[in-house]
Amino acid sequence: MSTTTQIETIELSGTKEGTISIANITEPYGAGTDTVTSIGISLVGDDVEWKVHIPKENIDAVIEALKKAK
Repeated sequence: MSTTTQIETIELSGTKEGTISIANITEPYGAGTDTVTSIGISLVGDDVEWKVHIPKENIDAVIEALKKAK
């Protein structure tokens, strides 16, 4: 059974009510699947318009790429 653990919610720049939500999800695709970190974007309130799931093993590489993008 999938379990979601909220890590942090960040205000989305350029919006009045938008947020970036970060959470860990265990067994996101069914029993035995690896945990992922979910990054969700909401432009208004809690309705998530975009979401990406990043496998734990890829987080460091994604962070490095985001630093280059900055």
